[in-house]
Amino acid sequence: MAHTHDHSGHDHTRHDHRAGHVHGSTDKKRVLIAACLTGGFMIAEALGGLFTGSLALLADAGHMLADSIALGLAWYAFHLAGRPATGRLTYGFGRVKTLVAYTNGIAIFVIALWIVYEAWGRLQAPVPVLGGPMLVVAILGLVVNIGCFFVLHGGDRESLNMRGAILHVLGDLLGSAAAIVAALVILATGWTPIDPILSVLVSLLILYTAWSLMREAAHVLLEGVPPTLDRDLIARDLETTIPGVREVHHMHVWSLDGTSNMATLHACLGEGVDAYQAVSAVKKRLAREHGISHATVEPEFGQCTDTGGDHDHDHGHDAAPHHGHYH
Repeated sequence: MAHTHDHSGHDHTRHDHRAGHVHGSTDKKRVLIAACLTGGFMIAEALGGLFTGSLALLADAGHMLADSIALGLAWYAFHLAGRPATGRLTYGFGRVKTLVAYTNGIAIFVIALWIVYEAWGRLQAPVPVLGGPMLVVAILGLVVNIGCFFVLHGGDRESLNMRGAILHVLGDLLGSAAAIVAALVILATGWTPIDPILSVLVSLLILYTAWSLMREAAHVLLEGVPPTLDRDLIARDLETTIPGVREVHHMHVWSLDGTSNMATLHACLGEGVDAYQAVSAVKKRLAREHGISHATVEPEFGQCTDTGGDHDHDHGHDAAPHHGHYH
């Protein structure tokens, strides 16, 4: 049975990216400003940590390094969004962000583990810490992070890119606050172990961020169903709302880059049903109600073309998407 390549349902492309057209340019600038501020102060904070002997400052600098990379990736994602696909890269460059994010997560893990190792050594043999200069650098870091937060705060709240960027900056705010607390304790009591203790707390924050980043990136790379979608519920929705669709099976739902959702499926139609109209209705329903921006639908009458026999009544037993069905 030949595939129906109808794209009349592709009004979802406009639906899916409408907000991006409105906010994309300003969001791209906001993220770039935040990345530059974070990356620039990260260097100053790292130098301050080396000068003062503060591991808390170095830990926060490590966190800011990770987040400046993440913000840079967010900016790059906006930059790549306008680039067209090619004959070799038919989906464009959307997954570059995911690949780099996974690698970035591994790098963050290494930084955090080094901080924990160094903190353990300093707890065993405390080193002098210059509380005054440490406090100045930490306060400056807090000011920079507050500035980044307000720069990003005016962006598109519906954009996953922007929401992720804001979460990274909030993490930096916590790191700067921890360094300020450590500096105040050292100035008030001279108790330097507070510096490595709070450094470990910041490292745990970094490890949590890295694990979340790697887990989300791996889920996308493994073409898992996006966490906001339920494949079986979507299949049942199509069966009950689209006239002429008796059954949906061999359905696969995945994300190209964590934001652009896609699907392939077989739609078993009743006798006499117009395949063009049915496929168009399925695509429109997927776009408008489920946020699936690209769908390939194979209409069937009678037997399933993949099995040559009775329909597989599960909504998707295949281990991977039918890559030959990409359109």
